[in-house]
Amino acid sequence: MHSCECVFLLRRKQHIHNFSHVPCGSVQVKNIVQRLECFCLSREKLEEVSDQLTNDLIRGLDNLHPEPPVKMLPTFIRATPDGTEEGDYLALDLGGTNLRVFHVRVVKEKREVLMMDSKTCSIPQKIMLGPGEQLFDYIAEHLSKFLKSRDLKGQTLPLGFTFSFPCEQKAIDESILISWTKGFNCSGVVGQDVVRLLKEAIHRRGDYGISSVAMANDTVGTMMSCGYRDQSCEIGMIIGTGTNACYMEEMKNVKRVEGEDGRMCINTEWGGFGNDGSLGDKKINILTDFDRLVDQKSINHGHYMYKMISGMYLGEIVRLVLVKLTEDNLLFKGQTSEALMTPGQFKTKFISEIEDGLENAQKILTALGLNWDPVDACVVRLVCDTISSRSARLCAAALATIANRIRVNRGLDRLKTTVGVDGAVYKKHPNFKEKLQAAVRVLAPKCDITFLDSEDDSGKGAAMLMNACCKPTASC
Repeated sequence: MHSCECVFLLRRKQHIHNFSHVPCGSVQVKNIVQRLECFCLSREKLEEVSDQLTNDLIRGLDNLHPEPPVKMLPTFIRATPDGTEEGDYLALDLGGTNLRVFHVRVVKEKREVLMMDSKTCSIPQKIMLGPGEQLFDYIAEHLSKFLKSRDLKGQTLPLGFTFSFPCEQKAIDESILISWTKGFNCSGVVGQDVVRLLKEAIHRRGDYGISSVAMANDTVGTMMSCGYRDQSCEIGMIIGTGTNACYMEEMKNVKRVEGEDGRMCINTEWGGFGNDGSLGDKKINILTDFDRLVDQKSINHGHYMYKMISGMYLGEIVRLVLVKLTEDNLLFKGQTSEALMTPGQFKTKFISEIEDGLENAQKILTALGLNWDPVDACVVRLVCDTISSRSARLCAAALATIANRIRVNRGLDRLKTTVGVDGAVYKKHPNFKEKLQAAVRVLAPKCDITFLDSEDDSGKGAAMLMNACCKPTASC
């Protein structure tokens, strides 16, 4: 990786076949490249990021710091799937703007996890920002409707709950919300036990019951479900609306939980990396003015790593860059549009679509009310590529940090492991996964990492979670 790949990207044939009439030494091209250099991270810079994250992982595990930026939360999951799992389960997945309800059956003899049925509903903005009791009543209501429509109300099934927000788990069925993310800000929930709030909402209804609840976030669910398919899977990673990872840590290093033997899954909450200012200090200094501007206008100030990687903010970063280039008369002949000037109007999905083809770029720019020429379309595609590349490489640096830690923890010359991955940015972007995997190979050269895409795994992960929590090594 060169210190800046923007020039290389600009010269790549698929990006510049319409730049042929623009001299590569022109003032316009030089100015565009200059403005994008701040997003281009060298191998050395990524290694600095990894070194800082390594220190923060240790700080989070030590339990000596009251507010570590990387929380390193114990999940009380002590084992990954081993093929003996079986039974019927309910599952809830609250990880973004949708709530999903599942009925899952695990068939041991066939080693299959069957998705018997599922239902997805969107969560209205007023619920996302209203009282916490209203949110959990909404969840309980939709679970009731699902049970009734599937004729399951006569059964009392265990429930796996994937709740993808930072929580400190006290046990597999006790989890305290630390903070809201992803646009949620429900009152009366931070500092409260989320499992208890769900049970109380179900009890208020009184029209159905559940036998037990096991809770984790979506990274753990992804690791567990992918682990059923590949038992070497010991890392889960999400790159979607938000970003996070979990992995199996040695118990002797988990200071918040008693015990020295075996391993426990740790929810890193790596989206908090940099909350202490480390990514903007003089040593690393990878924050741009665009990152800071996005942060100023968000409801969760200071979460820089999260904003530089996650799908919730990538589109907005691109929009701000395009506005700046336009105001500097380097795009669209200096003429913006109402849509381009409106926060949130450049969707993150546009990045994937634009990088997938110039025709897509042209259609999107037209829809945004912009008067473009072929060079403008190529520049927009270059901007999207630059921002998505930074996201992929920062994510790679974080993942390499975890893989390297596992290898060192176990005293191995070489680690062979699998990462279960979910999230729309990773899955739907045309080349995000290739960029990420290539960077990981460079940053973790002694780790052989297999990447396993999840397959609608939040429900399946919840079933694996219920099984795992009742194994002999668990505290269920």
